[in-house]
Amino acid sequence: MKNLNLFLLFAILFVFACCDESKQNKPESKTITREQPENQTKTDSVFTFDADEVGKMPVGWTNYYTGKGNLGKWEIRDDGGKKVLAQVSQENFGYHFDVIVLDSSDYQNLEITVKFKGVKGEEDQGGGPVWRYQDSDNYYFVRANPLENNFRLYKVIDGNRIQLASADIDIPTGEWHTIKIRMLSNHIECFYDGKKYLDVTDETFKDSGKVGLWTKADAFTFFKDLKIFEK
Repeated sequence: MKNLNLFLLFAILFVFACCDESKQNKPESKTITREQPENQTKTDSVFTFDADEVGKMPVGWTNYYTGKGNLGKWEIRDDGGKKVLAQVSQENFGYHFDVIVLDSSDYQNLEITVKFKGVKGEEDQGGGPVWRYQDSDNYYFVRANPLENNFRLYKVIDGNRIQLASADIDIPTGEWHTIKIRMLSNHIECFYDGKKYLDVTDETFKDSGKVGLWTKADAFTFFKDLKIFEK
């Protein structure tokens, strides 16, 4: 009987030892979280204007102006076999800004890239993108001017244009160039042909707004390859 009790005791100890070893060697379960890459963006809109009809306004856009004068004329043009969006009216002068806005757009933090070509204009040339557009008298814009060879950032408040920053650069007429802006919260960065020239903080327009394009006075300007990224 004594030997049987010892045998049972050793058997119980052996079972406990095996269970403990199995528990120690069991692999731990882990939850893997795949983080999104830092500063990842998505392309919301890319406009080549290929589907729009030459001689007409692009579908889904609206023509506005700031200042004096009459509405400008925005239309699709053919430029060497590629469709572009052009502001072609040259009847307005002085304090007159032509603006065309994408109706469906609504962005706060964003990045805009657009190619432009200043074709002609006696008083003004060139242009650039508009963003956080509230109405025809309140918005941000940046523009490059081949006549003045400068690159400037502005805000328009109640119809009054206020300069925020400026850089003197060479901007040949009749050539394609690229403007990019990035605005996160109150921080605005402006790039010309891949180089950053303007860097400003401004608190004026905090809410989201529409995106568009801008020219001044008699500037006859082509735009293409407009890309809008939500940041």
